[in-house]
Amino acid sequence: MTRSIIFSCMLLFLGGCSWMYAIDGEDEENFDISAAGMEVTELEFLNQEGEEQQTNDFEGGYWLANMVFTSCPEICPIMSPNMQNLQATAIDEGIPLQFVSFTVDPETDSPELLKQYGTNLGVDYNSWTFATGYEQEEIETFSLETFKSPVQKVEDGSDILHVTAFFLVDDEGTIIRKYDGLETDQTAIVQDLKDTIK
Repeated sequence: MTRSIIFSCMLLFLGGCSWMYAIDGEDEENFDISAAGMEVTELEFLNQEGEEQQTNDFEGGYWLANMVFTSCPEICPIMSPNMQNLQATAIDEGIPLQFVSFTVDPETDSPELLKQYGTNLGVDYNSWTFATGYEQEEIETFSLETFKSPVQKVEDGSDILHVTAFFLVDDEGTIIRKYDGLETDQTAIVQDLKDTIK
């Protein structure tokens, strides 16, 4: 019982569609998490075209990852446009960066629904992949093992708790940066991306 209460409290502070989320890196000095030794684990998925892919397909280049779902009521409508703004800036500035959004609601978010979601955002699919097609327990395990962040449906089923950070993965699959996905002033993030991705 005590463990359940502690875990629930941890979820509230780590992420999800909740304004109580507090991120560890809210300024450029704290973006660097490379010393944590976080590695991307293998996950097979379907992209927005219904094509089979896996996370190691992105090795050899830098990519920015986040967790979303199309019916997210509060947080994703802020995070996703922020991610799209970073993509547009990366294209304009010539920053070689891929973007990957993993749905935390794979039972609902089909490839077709995710493609429509991305189209509504105005994303460029040449450098943005939406991932689905796995089981709920697979994405929960992936998030814990890769991003050290829980994913959990709330009891009434109306929401899913998930991390609100953007994670920068290097060309070897190591997570080296953590950015606040709710930050609308992205000046420091863009500068860090320029300085990091050579």
